[in-house]
Amino acid sequence: MQVVLDTNVLVSGLAFPSGPPGRIVSAWRAGAFGLVASEFMLAELARILPALSHRTGFSAADVRDFLDLMRAMSTIVELSADHLAQAQDSGLRDPDDAPILATFLASGADCLVTGDKDLLVLAGPWAILSPADFCTRYNP
Repeated sequence: MQVVLDTNVLVSGLAFPSGPPGRIVSAWRAGAFGLVASEFMLAELARILPALSHRTGFSAADVRDFLDLMRAMSTIVELSADHLAQAQDSGLRDPDDAPILATFLASGADCLVTGDKDLLVLAGPWAILSPADFCTRYNP
């Protein structure tokens, strides 16, 4: 199974390892499913994770190591203009979410896991799940 984890799930999973996002991140690290990401997502994590070091305990080296792990253990997809346009035309309430949805659309992944309510409302036409729903369905 291939899964796109929104950056909010990855960050929450690192900051709160005992909750559903933490279970999901641990399951991915253990090889329970394949992760799909994009350069946009990696750049967003590189920007966000250092600011949350007080919560994650990550040093600058830990952030680099995590991003290296993501690159090594993930399929990195390129976002084309067509994928971004399709995401923007999907009825997104927040245009800043387009690269995350485009990553999912470009990847052909089985599902997108997100805590973002603006993406969750699109769950009808696509397999978009909250972390709790993913945990219920797949028991990571």
